[in-house]
Formats: sequence, structure tokens, C-alpha cells
Amino acid sequence: MSKTPASPKGKPAPKSQPRKAPAKPEGAAPEGDRIAKVLSRAGIASRREAERMIAEGRVSVNGKKIDSPALNVTAADRISVDGQPLPEAEAPRMWLYYKPIGLVTSNSDEKGRKTIFDELPEDMPRVMTVGRLDLNSEGLLLLTNDGGIKRKLELPATGWLRRYRVRINGRPKDEDFAPLRKGLVIEGERFQPMTVSLDRQQGANAWLTVGLREGKNREIRRAMEDIGFSVNRLLRVSYGPFQLGNLKPGEVEELRARVVRDQLGLEPEEEKPAARPTRARGGKPAGKPMGKPAGKPGGKQASQAPGKAGRPAGKAPPSRGSRPEQRGGGKRPAGKNPRR
Repeated sequence: MSKTPASPKGKPAPKSQPRKAPAKPEGAAPEGDRIAKVLSRAGIASRREAERMIAEGRVSVNGKKIDSPALNVTAADRISVDGQPLPEAEAPRMWLYYKPIGLVTSNSDEKGRKTIFDELPEDMPRVMTVGRLDLNSEGLLLLTNDGGIKRKLELPATGWLRRYRVRINGRPKDEDFAPLRKGLVIEGERFQPMTVSLDRQQGANAWLTVGLREGKNREIRRAMEDIGFSVNRLLRVSYGPFQLGNLKPGEVEELRARVVRDQLGLEPEEEKPAARPTRARGGKPAGKPMGKPAGKPGGKQASQAPGKAGRPAGKAPPSRGSRPEQRGGGKRPAGKNPRR
């Protein structure tokens, strides 16, 4: 009769291997942000301008010039522009500006015409425009020191309504604007539907209120020309929740920080409402119970001596093999119902 071999004695157990940090999955996004985004956030330039600066060799990271914007940087990296350290990013700020007729909405003009930046107050920090207004258009132009805000407000997905007061030459009827309300295709370019209301006739001209949610180049002028009317005055009166109000041509007004945060969803973390409690499988909210528990939870209470004078003794231990019930990750003290 064969015997089963005995287990070897004195054989050491295999050593446990140290746990390795999980490897990053293939294709995982690199840490940090793109260098052009960081420059834009710091108010140096818009993303496109930052990319041009990088291509010109004006930007260095950790002492080395870079020539491509395809680089992610973190707070540990040392960034300089034209040999100067990158300034710390300022808090997001915004201004309302009444752009007068005759100024170009750009940093510089190849034809030597005056730009809005030539006319802004000297004590203004470096700012960027949110969108543009044509040379012969006037009214509300948003300015910001934050490239992220600029990009966000210019995206079609933001969808903020922009309202204009428009004066056209002619005697239109309301039905003449039906093509604009449906949406036009001009020279292969699709224009989204506009809201158009005929306000009043003033001699040989008519005043309209026009609303649109995207800003193609000369969009309103081209659309009106397509239906047979020419625009002789165009004034933007609002951009989303921001109004031109009583600003005069050339005036600038800074928005309050709270207004900027509220309208753009930039509330600080500490001002956000606390997260709602999760729900356990039984449908009851988890979390801390109301009131003070009678004693320590767990099965050790029966072996403990009564507490100090005036403090009740511990409760009897739970039945064998059982543990205090937990709901949704929060511990339920023995002897008290957390849903009082």
C-alpha cells in the first residue's frame, strides 16, 4: 500500500515580491498642459500667437529653445519668453469695451490702420479680444486677460446669442427676412438661422434687431446684401449675458470678479455646494448617523468594563459570525438607528 509523501519540512515559504506601480496604459495623455495653452493662460498671447512665437524661437523651456508647440509642460518646468521668466497666471478678468467705428480689431494691421489696442487706456494690462467687429462696425467688444476664456466664448458650442441693432437702406417688409430666419448658403458657406425683427422705418432707412449665435466674417452685412439690402450702420448691443448699456464710444468698464465667475462657471472649489450623500442598496442615504452613539461599534463591547460614572455599559455582542451592519460605506453604531 503506497503512502502519500509527506510535505517537506523546513522548506522556506516563497518570498513575497514587492508590488510594482501599475504601468501607464498605452496612449495615456501626458501630464501637464500644452505650452501654447500655458502661455495663453498667463496672458502672453492667444494660442495661435503663442504658436507663432514658438516657431520664431522666442520661447525656452528649462533653458532650451523650442520650435514646436507639441510639448506638454507642468508647474515644475521653467518657461521664459524673449529671455524673461513667464509671469504667474493672473486671476481671470474681463472688460466691456465700446469699439468705435474706424478701428481694426487686431494687434497690428498690415495697412497701418489704427487698432483698438492703440486706443485702450495705458493702465490696461495685456488683453485679448473675444471675437471681432469689422472696421465699420461698432458696439460691445469683450476683452479678457485669459486665453482660456477667450477660446471658450468663441467656440460655437458655447452658443451665446449676440444681438445687433442694424440700419439698412430701403423699405423692407417683415416677410423679406424669411430666408435669414431659415438660414442661408452664400458662395458655398452656410449661415445659421438668425432672429430678425423689423423695429421701425426712419425715412429711407429701416432699423432692425438681429440675433445670431456664431460670428462669421461680415455675416450680417453679407446676409442682408443677399436679400437685396445694404447695411449702413451696425451696432452690437449684447454678447450673451453681457450688455453694452450706457457705455460711450471708446469707454472701457471692468466686470466684477464675481460676475465673471458666475457667468462663466468659474466658481472656486470652496464655494461649490457639498456633494449629495450617496445611496446604499437599501435606498437609505449613507453617511454619519444623527446623534451620538451609545458606545463603540463592534463585537468587543461585552468584554469591556462599564465606563466612568454616568456612562452606560456596553451593549451585548452581536450573534456569532455577524458584524455591525454597514450601509453605503458609513458605519452604523450599535444600539442607535441613524435614521432618527
